[in-house]
Amino acid sequence: MTLVAAAGFYFFRYGLDRPVAATYALFAAVALGGLSKIPGTGRQTAAVVLRLLPVCWLLVVVGTWLSVRTWSAVVGMLVVGFALAFSAVGGPRPAGAAPGLQLLYILPSFPPYDPGSLGERLVGTSTGLLLLVAADGLIFPERAPLTYRERAARAATAAAHCATLLAAPPYALTDADARAAREPVRALRPLTVPEAERPAGPGVRDRALTHTGLATRTLLSRLAQLPAVPDAHPDPAVTAVLRAVERLATATAMCLRAGPSPVTQSEELAAARARLSALSAGPVPGEASASVAAGGAAPAPGFPPAVLRRHAAVLEVADAALAMGTAAGLAVHGRHAPVEGSPGRSWYAGTWAPCLWWHRLRGHAGRRSVCFQNAARIAMALTAARLVAGVDTLPHGFWAMLATLTLTRTTMDETWRTIRLALAGTLAGALVIAGTLALVGTHTGVYAAVLPLWMLFGFTVGPVRGVGWAQGLFTVLVTLVFAQLAPPTWRLAEVRLLDVLIGSAIGAVFGLLAWPRGAHDELRHAAADLLRRAAEIVVATSDFVARGGAVPAPSGVPGKGSLQRAVILAESAYAQFQSEPTLFGGRGRGVNLPAVDWQATLMAGHHTLWGSDRLLDPPLSELGPAAAASVSRLGDRVAGRMLLVSAALDPGGDTPTAPVPLIDPALPGSTTEPPGAPRLYYATVSWLDSLMTDLARIARGGPDAEKDGTTSAH
Repeated sequence: MTLVAAAGFYFFRYGLDRPVAATYALFAAVALGGLSKIPGTGRQTAAVVLRLLPVCWLLVVVGTWLSVRTWSAVVGMLVVGFALAFSAVGGPRPAGAAPGLQLLYILPSFPPYDPGSLGERLVGTSTGLLLLVAADGLIFPERAPLTYRERAARAATAAAHCATLLAAPPYALTDADARAAREPVRALRPLTVPEAERPAGPGVRDRALTHTGLATRTLLSRLAQLPAVPDAHPDPAVTAVLRAVERLATATAMCLRAGPSPVTQSEELAAARARLSALSAGPVPGEASASVAAGGAAPAPGFPPAVLRRHAAVLEVADAALAMGTAAGLAVHGRHAPVEGSPGRSWYAGTWAPCLWWHRLRGHAGRRSVCFQNAARIAMALTAARLVAGVDTLPHGFWAMLATLTLTRTTMDETWRTIRLALAGTLAGALVIAGTLALVGTHTGVYAAVLPLWMLFGFTVGPVRGVGWAQGLFTVLVTLVFAQLAPPTWRLAEVRLLDVLIGSAIGAVFGLLAWPRGAHDELRHAAADLLRRAAEIVVATSDFVARGGAVPAPSGVPGKGSLQRAVILAESAYAQFQSEPTLFGGRGRGVNLPAVDWQATLMAGHHTLWGSDRLLDPPLSELGPAAAASVSRLGDRVAGRMLLVSAALDPGGDTPTAPVPLIDPALPGSTTEPPGAPRLYYATVSWLDSLMTDLARIARGGPDAEKDGTTSAH
């Protein structure tokens, strides 16, 4: 940062006598290199900055032309400020770059209002950014971290190893094998993945890579929980499925390491899965008459309930493996990769990138989205600061807007804490610079000699010591810069302090008025809404299965679109919640849960969608009266538990305050299996049991478990 900022500034200021270009070269480097928090190594950051170069040109041009009138500058600030902040929906890189891009638009919005200097401004901006790209890519290169694709490949390899062990005697995982399988699951959890490596973008590859991680984690969890072989007599059809899972997992790992899509292995697993699923139904010797007399359907030939439960679990393993293989192919080869299995799960596969961006933007276009809230908050604050600076002709009003931009936080508590530290640091910096200006006067050579040393000190110490030190050091830095652009007086320090006070006051006002609690309450609301939507899907799917497909269900169960949007909003709220410096679990009102595993809440939404898609895949068989009634009761139970947890996460004004056991108790008769239940019954029960496991994890989660990754094996 010091080399780039000093080289650009001195080259234009003293080499070419172009003070405007010097200013833009310096602040372009500071904007994208210091104010922006683009995640990743230096070379990854350089690639992002290089792609953003046309955007930076556009911002300088628009800011220059709209600045000539206060009203146009204010309107432009509102629109551009919101658009840049809202770009955070595109993932951590757009979110990290947004503050720096805001600064590049703010800079030309203030005097001198000189569209004639636009060329010089663009030259300075381009020089500063290209120097930053070169420095990021060449100076102190960092070792690239383990990519998400490699993490997923290692998890797929672990799944292949587990499937191999389960397909051979003794047909079970040892404790050591189960512990080894949990390691790659933890490695795929968001808290353990560097921000730059998280696949959070709206494109096909990022969406597919996210689903690859989710499916791989689910596959490993289901392999670890696979029921034991009854009486140590393995079923050849089950063994065939597990061996096909092993081959597909191995091919998926190769695909994630830039190999071909695992199409052949997916087809082999789909065929083995179909053979296991299509075993003809018939009476169990000695039990057929009792089953029919009890109103049940005839079970599969020679298969007691324990075997049918294992079959259902193996079919779920196969389903997760197929989802993993399909998603991995899309993640590596893009939208032209073949899609196997449920098309609803990979709905984005053949969609153009602009449509996917529109889908992401539309999903967040509402007041319940934390991305929308943050964009509206910062846009309104910057607009108010620009209006005050323009109407009152505030000297160096740019500093006031910069203070608003850098000091406004997502929660009021953190905003107020930041402002207190920033004002203290600014006051200390103003005192230092006032004394310096009084002693040195107009001897610009002194400022030119001190500036690079102060840059190195400020860029090193500021980020380490916190916002107070950063503001104080930056106050001295900008004064040293402006002292070389115009004759300085000691009143420059006074103006700087006044501007920071005004900017921070505006930020505090809008931080108080616009969603002052940040993501803490919003996450609870989003998670509760997710569970309510999931409960609707559970009831509808259970009813559809119980009736054997007798009721119409065009394109699946209605309401899945609402659940998908609820998952998106909950995931974005959770991402912001992780970054806010408050105790895990927040400080929401009336919360009955002592601690929450938010990951389990998100996975409950995904598992609801996936299981519903799988169970609604025709053809459906008749369950029989007893099995149908049991499925309906179990579905209602799970949905009821979802609603109870939802009410605990986000209680209403008249929510009962009496304690309710959120972890489902074993009700009398609830585990009784209807005689003669077919395989579809056990598949449905297995799905509902996995959802109940997720609900139990939600209530049992906590900060320690979340940090070390021990909760939510999914």
